[in-house]
Amino acid sequence: MLKRNAHELVAAAKAHIHECTLEEAKAQVAAGQVLLLDVREPDEYHAGHLAGAINVPRGLLEFRLSGDATLGDTGRQVLVYCKTSGRAALAALVMQDMGFAHVQSLAGGFDAWVAAGLPVDKPQALGFD
Repeated sequence: MLKRNAHELVAAAKAHIHECTLEEAKAQVAAGQVLLLDVREPDEYHAGHLAGAINVPRGLLEFRLSGDATLGDTGRQVLVYCKTSGRAALAALVMQDMGFAHVQSLAGGFDAWVAAGLPVDKPQALGFD
């Protein structure tokens, strides 16, 4: 049996998915054309995320897509992102396998989005004053 490490799995996934550029993602988000899926862990999401993104951690993705009617539309445009793009690439490949026709991953992930100075939604911390 062929053994591959995580980086090799990500590289193989990226060969079979579409990664969109920051410019493409920015235009899609601005036009409201795309469902944003943040596949990072909840603590990462709560530290900051793309406005309107739904947090579905990578480890729960298949189950949430199968069990949540609002996420199960396989014809909808979907943009998946994570911190740097590895988890998102794996998620996009799985989504394609599940029948999602218009799924793409954000090249460079959340880190690239932030580095480009694009807007980030950061939930307000609860105050107890």
